[in-house]
Amino acid sequence: MTHPLIPKILELATPIAEQLGLEMVGAVYQTGKRPPILRVDIRNPDTDTSLDDCERMSRSLEEQLDATELIPNAYVLEVSSPGISRQLITDRDFVAFKGFAVLVKTYAPFKGKKSWTGRLQGRDEESLYLNQKGRAIAIPRQQVAKVQLSDQE
Repeated sequence: MTHPLIPKILELATPIAEQLGLEMVGAVYQTGKRPPILRVDIRNPDTDTSLDDCERMSRSLEEQLDATELIPNAYVLEVSSPGISRQLITDRDFVAFKGFAVLVKTYAPFKGKKSWTGRLQGRDEESLYLNQKGRAIAIPRQQVAKVQLSDQE
């Protein structure tokens, strides 16, 4: 489940990323750690995301988080690039990675399975579409928990 601060953090972080020429991919706030960890994933849309991109985002975001006191207690901020095993989230991701091998996890079993692999064909308002060895599969979007790039089909 997403931490209640995540929408506010994304609202604060997205314009900062855009100013730096970066895109927000997502954020996770892990409160089970001491101190808690706020992990923010970014990407550079024009080239591979560099350590410099992560450092610039970290400095700018940390300054804004401290100024707004959004997180009142001590925490660790980690800014990183999601890398190749990354999760597909935005509509742009689903267009950019059409035809790529993906792993789909569902909240509950769909047709007896909670894990699906295949080539991403796209998604619309109702379903996520996979091609599994020539067979078309439509998984209802409300049942999809996670979609990420995969090494196998």
